Amino acid sequence: MQQSWLAERFEDERRHLFGVAYRMLGSATEAEDAVQEAWLRLSRSETDEIDNLGGWLTTVTARVCLNMLRSRKTRGEVPLEAGLPDPTVVLDDAEPQDPVERAMLADSVSIALLVVLEQLSPDERLAFVLHDLFAVPFDEIAGMLDRSPTSTRQLASRARRRVQGHAPSHGISAQREVVDAFFAAAQEGDLARLVGVLHPDVVLRADAGSGVTTYRGAETVAGNAAMYAHAERITRPALVNGLAGVAVTLRGKLFSVMGFTVVDGQVTEIEAYAAPDQIAKLAADLGLESAHG
Repeated sequence: MQQSWLAERFEDERRHLFGVAYRMLGSATEAEDAVQEAWLRLSRSETDEIDNLGGWLTTVTARVCLNMLRSRKTRGEVPLEAGLPDPTVVLDDAEPQDPVERAMLADSVSIALLVVLEQLSPDERLAFVLHDLFAVPFDEIAGMLDRSPTSTRQLASRARRRVQGHAPSHGISAQREVVDAFFAAAQEGDLARLVGVLHPDVVLRADAGSGVTTYRGAETVAGNAAMYAHAERITRPALVNGLAGVAVTLRGKLFSVMGFTVVDGQVTEIEAYAAPDQIAKLAADLGLESAHG
């Protein structure tokens, strides 16, 4: 009976725990592993001594992630997965979202943010993610890091300054104007206008199913304009990871999804999702057919 009750309570917390782990690790697979480890530790613990189960699980999950990050740094591993993580996609002309869909969108995280977080030290990342994204008090975080609350606050502040320089513009309408200008310039083959819409250090990550190909710099990204401007491909406005993006259809079937990060009126990050398995899953979620068979 006790184990059944614990399993139910854990399932109530699973989504929150995955959100913490994913932002800490930047990998859905590793995040699932961390959450599973938290469950194993819970199942072996004396639960009568746990006053706040949600807080206890968050602490355990965060510590598991911290150990994974420190181990990753020691081994010098490349943290990003071979493919781009599955995006959250909602078409602009879709029916109004139900509360669950809205919650999923609010919980989404841009690949751009994950890339910035990867540049932080493990301790900085934990302090920033737990405090700024999940409102965990510094006193609690300090205990996880074996630091003083003041030192922990400084870690989060340092991380925050680095993240803020990559924060997207507020307001979907402002982002949408820039994305629309991007596609208008691409479709007209106006490379000068296209370069003007792009930040000089823009990064494009494209995943067609065999790993992520990265393009850097406005001229390089603009030079791939044929990727965005095809006579038979139609772009449908969408929210991708909570930001302005598009779903690209080919003869009515979903061909790819593109997400954009816009900062100060310029595109700084683009994620192009075209892996067949990923598009098939997204097409089913959106009520479309996949163009990849």
